[in-house]
Amino acid sequence: MTDQPIESDVVIVGAGPTGLLLAGDLAAAGVRTTVLEKRGKESNLTRAFAVHARTLEQLDARGLAEELLATGTVISTMRLFGRLDVDFARLPTRFPFVLITPQSQTERVLQERAVKAGADLLRGHEVTGLRQDADGVTLDVRTEAGPTRHRARYVVGCDGVRSAVRELLGVPYPGESVVSSVLLADVRLDRAPSEVLTARATADGFGFVAPFGDGWYRVIAWDRSRQLPDDAPVELTEVADITRRVLGEDYGLHDARWLSRFHSDERQVDRYRDGRVLLAGDAAHCHSPAGGQGMNTGLQDAANLGWKLAAVVRGWAPEHLLDSYQEERHPIGRSVLRSSGALIRIALARSTASRAARSAVAALVDALSPVVSRAAGTVSGITFRYRAEPGAHPLAGRRVPDLRLAADRPGRPARLYEALREGKFVLVTTDERAPGAPFSGLEPAVTEPWADRLVHAAPANPHGKLRSTVLLVRPDGYAAWAAADPSRTELRLALTRWLGTPAEDRAL
Repeated sequence: MTDQPIESDVVIVGAGPTGLLLAGDLAAAGVRTTVLEKRGKESNLTRAFAVHARTLEQLDARGLAEELLATGTVISTMRLFGRLDVDFARLPTRFPFVLITPQSQTERVLQERAVKAGADLLRGHEVTGLRQDADGVTLDVRTEAGPTRHRARYVVGCDGVRSAVRELLGVPYPGESVVSSVLLADVRLDRAPSEVLTARATADGFGFVAPFGDGWYRVIAWDRSRQLPDDAPVELTEVADITRRVLGEDYGLHDARWLSRFHSDERQVDRYRDGRVLLAGDAAHCHSPAGGQGMNTGLQDAANLGWKLAAVVRGWAPEHLLDSYQEERHPIGRSVLRSSGALIRIALARSTASRAARSAVAALVDALSPVVSRAAGTVSGITFRYRAEPGAHPLAGRRVPDLRLAADRPGRPARLYEALREGKFVLVTTDERAPGAPFSGLEPAVTEPWADRLVHAAPANPHGKLRSTVLLVRPDGYAAWAAADPSRTELRLALTRWLGTPAEDRAL
C-alpha cells in the first residue's frame, strides 16, 4: 500500500446506473470524480429493464434520451393482473411510455458520458474500509495489484443492496423479504406473445414476458409451490413450466443467455447522509420488482444529489444543502416502497376470495380514469414533487415540463430540457422580461454575478401561462422558485439563496 492516498473531490462506490449518472453530472461540473467498482469487468446480465418517463426526461436533460430509445421497445400501456391497463400515453411528457431495454444499455450510455466528462472509472476495486473525519473520507481498497487508499471530500455509496459503504458505516437497513425464489431468464422465443408486455398472476404464481427489441425477451416467473434458495440451480424447463401454467403457454422459450433465482426485499435506511458519506439507489432503498421502479428511483436520487454536491464542492453553496437530499428523496423512496409493495402483494394473492377481490378492484380502478392517471404518474415518476416552504409559489418544488423556448438565434435551445444540458439553473422569463430588453425588470445587472451558474431562457409563447411569472428551474428539472412580477430585490434574494453568494461578494 502506498503512503499517500489517491485524492479526489468525490469518490462514488458502485458503477451501476445510479453511480454512473452521478459521476457524469459531477465530472461535467468540474468536480474531480472517481468511481470504484468491485466488478472486474462490465456485465450485460442485469435485472432492471424498464426506463420510465421521468428518467427519460433526466436523460434528455443530458442529451442521452434519443440514444437510449434506439436500443429498446416502447410500450404505452401496462396491463396488471389481467384487468387493469395503466395508460402512460396520457402523461404530460415528451415520453408518454415505458422503454423496455436492458440495464446494460442504460449503463453503457451513462458510462460513456461520465468517462468523456473526465470521471475516473476503476474496475476491480473493492472497498474494505472507511474512515471519515472533519475534512474528508479515507477508503481502504482491495485491487488485484494490491491494497490502496483513496481520499475524498465526500463519498457516495451507490453499491447496491449489499452495499459495503452502508455496512462499513454501520447504518441499519430495516425491512423484510416480500417474495423469494423469483426466476429471471433472458431467452429467445419461437412465438412472440400477442401483447408487447405480458403479465398475469394466478393461484400457481405469476409470469411476465417483455421484449428487449433485439430478439431477446426477459421472462420473470414465480412458482408458489417451488420455493428454493437463491443459490439453487435454475433449469430452463423450470422457467417454461411455470410460464406455461400461468400464462397459458411458454412461447417456445429457448437458448437462455441468463438464468437466475433471487429474492426481493423491501428496505430503506433511516438516513441517506452520515457526515461526509451519502447513500443512493439500492444502497439506500430497495423495492419489489413490481412496476419496475427500483433503478428509476436510484437515477432520480443521483439527479437530485449531483448538482448539490457540485455546488458544495465548488464552494458556492453551504454544506447543509446536502441535508436537503435526505429531506427530498427519503419520502419518495418510502412512497415507492409502499406502491411497489402494494402491487406485489396483490399479485401474490393466494386465496380464491383474494384473487376475486383483486379482479374486482382492478375492474373498478380501470373504470376510474383519474385513478389510472394517478397510478401512471406515480409509476412513471413525473407526479412526485418536493416540499416547498409555506407561502411559496404553487410551482415551487414541482417538476417542470419540457417548456418550448424562444430560440431567437441559432444555437439557442428550443426546449427547457435542452437548456438544462449545461447542468446549470435555468431562469425562464417572458420575452418582455428577457435580459437586455430596454424596459426589462431583470436586466443583466441583476443576474450577471451568477452567469457561470445560470442560463437565461424565454418561453416560446410570451402571452401564455408564464407571461407574468419568472421561473427558476433547478438543474434536476424541478422549480426552485417562482414569482409573479418580482422586484429586482426579490430576484436577487432568490438567486442568492439558490445559486449562492456571487463570486465577487465572497472575495470581499
